[in-house]
Amino acid sequence: MRSAHTVEQVRAAEAELMARLPEGTLMQRAATGLAVAISNFLGRTYGARVVLLIGSGDNGGDALYAGARLARRGAQVTAVLLSDKAHEGGLEALRAAGGRAGALGDVGAAISPDDIRTADVVVDGIVGIGGRPGLRPEALAAVQLAERHGVPIVAVDTPSGVDVDTGETPEPHVNAALTVTFGTQKICHFIDPAATACGPVHLVDIGLALPPAEVDSLQAGDIRHLYPVPHGESDKYSRGVLGLMVGSTQYPGAAVIATAGALGGPVGMVRYVGPDAVADAVRAAHPEIVSGNGRVQAWAIGSGLGDELDIPRIRELLDAEEPVVLDADGLKALDDTGDHVDVLVTPHAGELARLLDVDRATVEAERLKHARLAAERFDVTVLLKGATTVIAAPDGEVRVSGNATPWLATAGAGDVLAGLCGSLLAGGLSPLDAGSVGAYLHGAAANLASFSGPITAMSVAAALPEATRYLLRD
Repeated sequence: MRSAHTVEQVRAAEAELMARLPEGTLMQRAATGLAVAISNFLGRTYGARVVLLIGSGDNGGDALYAGARLARRGAQVTAVLLSDKAHEGGLEALRAAGGRAGALGDVGAAISPDDIRTADVVVDGIVGIGGRPGLRPEALAAVQLAERHGVPIVAVDTPSGVDVDTGETPEPHVNAALTVTFGTQKICHFIDPAATACGPVHLVDIGLALPPAEVDSLQAGDIRHLYPVPHGESDKYSRGVLGLMVGSTQYPGAAVIATAGALGGPVGMVRYVGPDAVADAVRAAHPEIVSGNGRVQAWAIGSGLGDELDIPRIRELLDAEEPVVLDADGLKALDDTGDHVDVLVTPHAGELARLLDVDRATVEAERLKHARLAAERFDVTVLLKGATTVIAAPDGEVRVSGNATPWLATAGAGDVLAGLCGSLLAGGLSPLDAGSVGAYLHGAAANLASFSGPITAMSVAAALPEATRYLLRD
């Protein structure tokens, strides 16, 4: 599991550790890890042209000490000072190692915009994790100069200008080719849009003792542990029966696709409940399904219901004892009354915006905030689909899944996910675990399917067994 902590949690852990260590030890650990990461990123050190953008915070000190290490190994290191209060010890170390430091246009230090234009890498040591979103004009100008000339930026801890604790990017910010962070990952590393601005994130262990995280990202081992694998005494009923109320005469394909997603999960049987003509189409594609009412262990409801949406019936099922995945048109039946703790909703940003009566752009800009808000308001687990999927439980627990390929942005992919998550619910997982496992396997299957290029929803569903096989054999 990868965990992301808040700024407050990190600050407290750093203070506790610094009280037990000689002064400056923590910064030296960070600087060593940063220097190694920059060397690995460049593929060399000797002769590399490295420019450090230095603000007044401690991450400017990290960058300066890392620059000194690189300079001692033969790099040409230039520090562009964006504040009058750069870290004194770091500046002294850099100059002693042969590096240059000064403000842009500093004739005495021979610092000019050409240093940035011709650099092999620019290191963002402008603002630390305690900084507010946005960049000051002089910092923004330096960052934009690097971007215009295609110079990659390595961010120290977090890209300067993003909101560290929310993943929001309301102001201009750094877009990093690599982020090197210390002690633990921060929420902005997991949550878009800031996660995209981070690029790949490299974690340097500096010895922090941290409390439980605010946000977690389950990895393959965690997903393997949760996946409901059948045992020797299993039968189709003990493995779970999923009821599917999806598709319509208007959108029969949604029923076929959602069924494919469900059958790609651990469920023992799928029971389709819907129009006869649609049931015929589902049976033609998936002859193992049964149709008509009967006992189920969970429901997946909503994909492609269109004009045949039966809100009273759906609300009746939401209030029953079986857990429910609610997707697409089915979300129109959700209200903020009653006990919905066994309900997993799977909206995209536009659908969540309609539920909360806000603009879609607002949800996309503040994904974590609105996923949590909906989970609390409707007492459900919210799986907010996107490049990084946010799964928020009503008790405040949050997980993130970010392993999907952009090829997954294709019609019907959400129907596959709804069916898969329903299958996992029927297999006995909680809504939070079903959403977490479903999002991970959905992304893994899409990656397998996309090896040869563009994919369809049905090719993602077809890849689910192979993705599960890879997961369980490791």
